[in-house]
Amino acid sequence: MKIEGHTHTELCPHGSQEKTEEMIQRAIALGFEKYCITEHAPLPVGFKQVYQGSAAGIDEASLAWNQLDEYFKLGEYLQQKYGDVLEISVGFEVDYIPGFEKQIRAFLDEYGPRTQQNILSVHFMRGKDNDFWCLDLAASEFEQGFDAWLSQPQELYRRYFTEVRESVEADLGKYRPQRIGHMSLIKKYQDYFGFPEDFDEKTLRIVRQILTSIKRQERQLDLNTAGLYKSDCNEFYPGAQICRLAREQEIPLIYGSDAHAVSEVGRGYHLKNALVGLDKQ
Repeated sequence: MKIEGHTHTELCPHGSQEKTEEMIQRAIALGFEKYCITEHAPLPVGFKQVYQGSAAGIDEASLAWNQLDEYFKLGEYLQQKYGDVLEISVGFEVDYIPGFEKQIRAFLDEYGPRTQQNILSVHFMRGKDNDFWCLDLAASEFEQGFDAWLSQPQELYRRYFTEVRESVEADLGKYRPQRIGHMSLIKKYQDYFGFPEDFDEKTLRIVRQILTSIKRQERQLDLNTAGLYKSDCNEFYPGAQICRLAREQEIPLIYGSDAHAVSEVGRGYHLKNALVGLDKQ
């Protein structure tokens, strides 16, 4: 089945605001058989009090709470209109934030029954002054928030993967997301800061723990091509090392473009086998 597993909508505050219906039409033209709409879920109430980065990092991160009805109305309209030619799922990309597990679970308990596919991602991490900073807003923001570890990139990687491990192991209830989003997002600015391409053995130890949990829980990984088109990343998520380890455990890798615009739908799809090494078999 040709699946587009990670996309956003016209409601995303940091997207292009191009019509989601045009993105659906693009997916149909490209021959996709399944299309997953996974808009950013609203951030937990009270998160702003422990966030230190620029306002855009939180104000533009996700849907607002008062947009949820509009979001479901849009998704259900598209399912009804295009369901005969394309299987469309509606769900969320949910942010995992340590300390807010009860709120995240409550959100999923309430809205999970209306969803079909969800993604769990880490976009925020504790940095300067032990407050949260956004990982993927801008290189300058990343530098300000995580300056203490820029000269120790493997330690920075380990801090990030420790949080990813927490996200996978968190009790988020019956409707916990089944797919772990862009697992190596910490490398978005790797070329800008000159970070090493590979994770060292100490870092990989945490990665293996994460993958073991994903396998045990029968969850999936987001094979996300967006990083290939980021000027300071130039690498897909979760990268070759993690994909190799995931394949050893037979963890499903689900392609997703992370599209925020019509032109991004399906981007890099034909590279997916090469990225994970399947073209060498």
